[in-house]
Amino acid sequence: MTTLPFTIDLSGKVAVVTGGAGVLCSQFVDALAACGAKVAILDRNLDTAEAKAHEVKQAGGIALGVQADVLDKASLKLAHERIAAELGLCDILINGAGGNHPLGTTTKEYLFADDLKEKLEDTITFFDLDAEGVQFVFNLNFLGTLLPSQEFASDMINRKGATIINISSMNAYTPLTKIPAYSGAKAAVSNFTQWLAVHMSKVGIRVNAIAPGFFVTAQNEKLLKNPDGSFTERSEKILRNTPMDRFGEAKELVGTLLYLVSEDASSFVNGVIIPVDGAFSAYSGV
Repeated sequence: MTTLPFTIDLSGKVAVVTGGAGVLCSQFVDALAACGAKVAILDRNLDTAEAKAHEVKQAGGIALGVQADVLDKASLKLAHERIAAELGLCDILINGAGGNHPLGTTTKEYLFADDLKEKLEDTITFFDLDAEGVQFVFNLNFLGTLLPSQEFASDMINRKGATIINISSMNAYTPLTKIPAYSGAKAAVSNFTQWLAVHMSKVGIRVNAIAPGFFVTAQNEKLLKNPDGSFTERSEKILRNTPMDRFGEAKELVGTLLYLVSEDASSFVNGVIIPVDGAFSAYSGV
């Protein structure tokens, strides 16, 4: 089982983690299970979810791998029914599923007039952004947070310790160059976190978010590292603007997760987005 910065008692609690087999959320799964929660790992790929569940069980935890598409209400309903039958009602929901798409991404950081005069096949300008690609990113990140919340929050009404934790991003504070769709979608996640916290405040459900800074994951590794393992130009720029001079490690998100999950530690914390970013969001660049 994973090493924790501190422990909390989640015995008897059921935690649902979307995107639970990913690099960052798999750490959340391990931490929740290590604290005694029964963890449902949701992933579009059943084999991936079950492999992660097997890993948790091998370490002494209780876990269930479940196939689910966070954009498909019918799929979420089936997953919910199975989780309720095998683990119980949901107490903790971690909305970790998300991602970007190349068709919602520009090739260059800035638009130059020559980019329009000499159109190159491998150059995607603002004017080339694909509506379906942008829509995919918004749906995956925003609807992929809203729909699981709709499905599982019904379990949580007036249950002590009920909480929803969304995953936002540094992009929600200040958009990064090249990725307008992802930046806008994560800004929507942060805004929705605040809205839902207010909306659910009378039925005892706390809603907060974690905004990770820069972590190397399977999704972004090719953008951040060259084939030889050295950092790309974009990575060097990120590190110059991260006062702690390094990328984060997935385990460094765990303490914030456990703090927000713990009713004893954060019972009056509601509607906040906590950056875990090595001071990136605090640095002006000067």
